[in-house]
Amino acid sequence: MTTNSANVNGIRDKAAIIGIGETEFSFDSGRSELQLASEAIKAACDDAGISPHDIDGLVRYEMDTNLETMVVQSLGIKNLRHWESVSYGGGAGNAVVGHAAAAISAGYCNYVVCFRAANLRSQLRLGQARNPGRIAGGQGVFAAPFGSMAPAHQFSLFVRRYMHEYGATSEHFGWVAVTLREHASRNPRALRRTPITLDDHQNSRMVVDPLHLLDICQENDGAAAIVMTTPDRAKNLRHADTLTLVEAAAQGSGPLNEGVIYRPDIAMSESVNTAKDLWARANLGPKDMDALMFYDHFTPFCLFNLEAYGFVPFGEAKDFVQGGHNIRFDGMLPTNTHGGNHSEAYIHGLTHTQEAVRLIRGTSTAQPPNKTINRVLSCSSVAQLSAAVIIRRG
Repeated sequence: MTTNSANVNGIRDKAAIIGIGETEFSFDSGRSELQLASEAIKAACDDAGISPHDIDGLVRYEMDTNLETMVVQSLGIKNLRHWESVSYGGGAGNAVVGHAAAAISAGYCNYVVCFRAANLRSQLRLGQARNPGRIAGGQGVFAAPFGSMAPAHQFSLFVRRYMHEYGATSEHFGWVAVTLREHASRNPRALRRTPITLDDHQNSRMVVDPLHLLDICQENDGAAAIVMTTPDRAKNLRHADTLTLVEAAAQGSGPLNEGVIYRPDIAMSESVNTAKDLWARANLGPKDMDALMFYDHFTPFCLFNLEAYGFVPFGEAKDFVQGGHNIRFDGMLPTNTHGGNHSEAYIHGLTHTQEAVRLIRGTSTAQPPNKTINRVLSCSSVAQLSAAVIIRRG
């Protein structure tokens, strides 16, 4: 009898998140990306109650400029036993956590750090070419001549098709923006804390139809880090009373996942594949989740996520987010209680896993009242390669 490898969960409860840390978020850090990474990692180690010298594993974003050798020297790591990187930006926000859990589970290292550091506002911004002589490559050469250069250009096409297919409107996206900003208004770390109204959203500048300015995430400087180890080691550390475990993780894509060319259906994200594997590995479903952290590079993808991961049937997410009541911190499914990429800061989704940890610890600035948070889904649904993790109370 053969076993479906997609359903095997070799990391279940074998890795604990023991520390989270970040720098301040700003529009001009005045520091190098290496310094930002080092500060965030040091803060995460302080939160865990360990020394940076204890770290022996690193999982970084492939697009991060801080190579492992640089971080080793900056932090004084004595012996880096394991290192790796994960591609695809926001889709990697949860993948780095899944990879770190796998490394801990396999015994490759004792204390592993996931990190992302970037000066995305004061230095090279997303959509700008790193090599001016080579603006586009791969399938991008078919889209760039028509002006599809930045993420907003690409993802707006998915959103417009989704609106046509399911009847969603810009106002539905506006309710997501209003709710995330309300959560950020409670969060002293957040860059954008002034509450907004639906009228503010609708009257904000159209950037790429149908995406308004208030549909789009932050561009900022800053860094975030997460430290993980085995549950046995975690029991002797600072947050032993609220042990936070990685219960399951998954990654996924479809066969045609680059850009919008040749896709059979741009109203659906390939994260339906990620969701299928995640639920099978965890032996859980949407009803078992107490909160949702989704990768909000653009507000419409809240609806994509709700449907891809099965919280509501396809086409019904617009009704679920209407008025914002269901996704508020005190609603049926507390969503991005830190304000997300939209209003807290854009660190390629790593702050979403951090917020999942805070919710389980009971330390979120928008902690749901009268509700104990036992499990949180942190996921991405970016209409391309995606990843997800389930964090649970130990």
